Amino acid sequence: MRNTSASPSRCWTIAELAQELEISTRTIRFYEEKGLISPERTSGNRRIYSKRDRARLKLILRGKRFGYSLEEIGEMIGMGAVDLEEREQIKRSLAYGDKKLGDIRQRIEELKMLAEDIETMRAKLLAKLRELEPQGGDGSHEPGGDTGA
Repeated sequence: MRNTSASPSRCWTIAELAQELEISTRTIRFYEEKGLISPERTSGNRRIYSKRDRARLKLILRGKRFGYSLEEIGEMIGMGAVDLEEREQIKRSLAYGDKKLGDIRQRIEELKMLAEDIETMRAKLLAKLRELEPQGGDGSHEPGGDTGA
């Protein structure tokens, strides 16, 4: 395996990045078409990717894995405001990330409440099922119970 954390001037070809990140070259070209990355070109018009491009690709893939749209990812990495200074881009990305984190935490709380409601309903249904079973029932209707296997 190649050491990909070498010097600051380290560059990658599209094939090297695709292999390292386990994505297709077409996916990388798609992100370029969307303006999320902008690799340099050689005199032969071949793409050369910098450490910055590689870091952005990793961020894009992480964002996709967590359900962000490409538009949201673009906003997060500051592509919509190329003229902003780096400090402002960082502040904007942090604010965007904080908002998303708040949204995620709220969804987690809502899911916890939903899980509690489902557990309560499940307990009531199991109690009702036990009431309705003939005496000496073996409890074989209880989901998740011991099947004797």
